[in-house]
Formats: sequence, C-alpha cells, structure tokens
Amino acid sequence: MLSIPRSLVVVVAASTAALVPVLRESEVATPALTTKSAAPDAAASHNWGTVRWEVTVTNLTRGQIFSPPVVAVHSQALPPVWELGAPASPELAGVAEDAANMAFINALQASGATSDVQTILGVNGPILPGESASVIVQGNRHFHNRLSMAGMLVITNDAFFGLNGVRLPSWGCCDEHFSPAYDAGSEANTELCAHIPGPPCNSGGVRMTTGAEGYVHIHAGIHGVGDLAPETYDWRNGVARIQIRRVY
Repeated sequence: MLSIPRSLVVVVAASTAALVPVLRESEVATPALTTKSAAPDAAASHNWGTVRWEVTVTNLTRGQIFSPPVVAVHSQALPPVWELGAPASPELAGVAEDAANMAFINALQASGATSDVQTILGVNGPILPGESASVIVQGNRHFHNRLSMAGMLVITNDAFFGLNGVRLPSWGCCDEHFSPAYDAGSEANTELCAHIPGPPCNSGGVRMTTGAEGYVHIHAGIHGVGDLAPETYDWRNGVARIQIRRVY
C-alpha cells in the first residue's frame, strides 16, 4: 500500500439547493508539477509516446456531494493507493475525512512514479448529485499508463470513492468504471453533525477516531444512527461513474 511523505469550508445559503461546500484555494489549486495546458500541442503529443486522456466523473448519488477528487497518472511503480483490509494512509484518510487534498497531492508527486496529478472541479468546486466534471491528464502509453483517483463523499464521516491503478486505454476510445463507496476506516461512523464536514453539518476538522474500524472496507452507507436522514443521504450500488477517453 502506498506509504506517502484537513480543510473543507462550506457555505450555507438560505435555500437548501445552495448548500454546497467551497474548498479553500490551497485545496483546489493546480499543483506546480502538473501539465500546463488542457489543450496541448498536437505534434508534441506524439513525442516519446505521450498520450492525453479526458477523465470524467459523474456523481450517481441522490443526496451526497463529492469533494473535488484527485486524479493521478502513474507507472506501475506506484504502490496501491489503498488496499481493502489494510489501514488507510494518513494522506488518504485526510481526503476521506475532510476532503483535504494537498497532502495527498504532494505525496503522489513526491513518489517519483507520477506524470500528472490533477484535481477535478465541478461547476462550483464540489461535484453535486447528478453532475459531471472533467479534466485532461497526460501520461505515456508505454510507461505512465495507469490511473488512480480519490474523492470524499462529504456528508459522511470518512467515505470516499476512487480508482486504484487501472490501466488507461492506449488505443480506441473509452473506458468506463463504476466506483463503490469505500470506508477509510480511520473514523467512527457516528453520522453526527459534530463530525461531518459537508452540509447541512459543516463541521470540518472535527473527527471521532474512537471506534474506527482501522482498515479500508466497502462502506455500509447511512443508517440514521445520528443526525443524517438515510432517505436523503444513503446510497445503493455504485456512487460514481468514471469515464476515460483518449484525446491524443
């Protein structure tokens, strides 16, 4: 499992339709080591087998909001970002508990195995139910040809979705993946607003680690044991659709 070297601020509007979290600028800024352009020069794209892909995330839930997920293109040298049944790294736990991306981004870049690390932003930052958001990433079809991703379901204690080292399409059009909700196991599932960063709770940076499972597993959903109504915030089946389309 990847061994690698918190800050959701939410705005509560008068209308419940406007209850969306806004991340601090430091959490969504494009990292310094990412590609400079989402519209690359076509001739340069063929140098050294460079390939670009469009990655699109769709929120399939009815009531959960996704934090802007981190997506990384990397080689096989990068260890798994998480392993089911094993503890989450502190950096992944930060994403799953508080949508805190920067430590995760920095660790991926410092691994030496990534060619591109980006954040996928929705229209207002977070990706709302039913919304899709995209980003262009680049790699090499012979070497940096894997993709990993992680983002938080913000109206939970420590649920996240993502991909873990999937092979990127080298020829043809598109790949499609469906992600379940994972539980980072780093925080107890109290379902109490005192420990939930997303709206309507807005309690970023406050965590309950006593009673945490201690390992990554498939999330059991929202059961109404605290302040969250299951009929609004629970989910069934996959929570995210991730489409990957080769651009060059």
